[in-house]
Amino acid sequence: MEDASEIQKLVDEINYRDSNPKNYKRMTAEKLSKEFRDIMRFEQESFRKIERFEKTERNTDLAQYAKMICKNTTGREIANIQEIYLKKIDEEFLNSKES
Repeated sequence: MEDASEIQKLVDEINYRDSNPKNYKRMTAEKLSKEFRDIMRFEQESFRKIERFEKTERNTDLAQYAKMICKNTTGREIANIQEIYLKKIDEEFLNSKES
C-alpha cells in the first residue's frame, strides 16, 4: 500500500504543475532551455516511478491514470515551452542579424 500512496503523491504533484503554470513568455531563452530540461527530467522520473508501481502493485487503473495525466500534462507543458522558446530564439536571432 505504500506504493499506492507514492503514486497518489505523484498524481498530486502532476496536478499541481498543471494548475500552477509558469509564465514562460517572460523568461529568457536560457531560462526556457533550463525549464525544458527540467520538465523532460520530471516526465522521465515520473514514468520510472509509474513503471515501478506497475511491477509491484495490482492496481493497474491507478497506474494507467497516472500515465495518462503525466503524458497529457507534461506534453502540454513541453509544447508550450517549445513554441515560446522557438519564438524567443527567432526574435533573438533576427535582432542580432539585423544589428
